[in-house]
Parts: sequence; structure tokens; C-alpha cells
Amino acid sequence: MYTINIKFEQKGLEPVTLSGIAPDQSLLEVCLDHNIELHHNCGAVCACSTCHLYVDAGMDYLEELSDKEEDFIDRAINPRINSRLGCQCVLQAGSGEVSITLPDQTQFLGE
Repeated sequence: MYTINIKFEQKGLEPVTLSGIAPDQSLLEVCLDHNIELHHNCGAVCACSTCHLYVDAGMDYLEELSDKEEDFIDRAINPRINSRLGCQCVLQAGSGEVSITLPDQTQFLGE
């Protein structure tokens, strides 16, 4: 089981810690299951960059970055060296602690 620490760049949102998270699900799924907003315009099929997030710690517990994911990260707003797409960050078998930061979700149209 995993512990997921989530920080937010959006003003007014306090950090959240989620415990007892099972492997074999994406960080996007974890966020949505816990009512944490993370856009996913393409339906979580690695065809956009709206579920972009930053992995601050625990990258070794996630599926490796694919060439396709890397291409879409390049299109994200404010990408960094630790940028990933939430839909592609699947927790591997085992347990550990992963820390992420979610970009300000109000930057997307419709917010």
C-alpha cells in the first residue's frame, strides 16, 4: 500500500495525505477517487497534457516515462524535469511514499 502526499500550486488549497492506496492505479485515478480535481480532457489515454503534475519524490514507484508521454509533457503548461502525466503514473506492485504537486487547475479554460 502507498502513501500519497499531494501539494497544490492553486491558492487556498491545503496539502493532503492519502494512506492505504493500492498499487496498479494511476495517480490520476487516485486523485479522482478522493475528489481531488485533476483535469483529464482526453479521458486518461495519454493524448493531451491536462493531467500534468510534478513528482517531487517516489518516481521509482511509478511506471517509467514513455516516449509518447514525454511528447505530451512538452506541450504542458510550465513543464519541469519532474513533470509527468497523472494518467501514466501507475503505482507499481509494492508499497512506498509518493509526493506530488498539482499545478493550478484554474489555468484551464472553463474554470
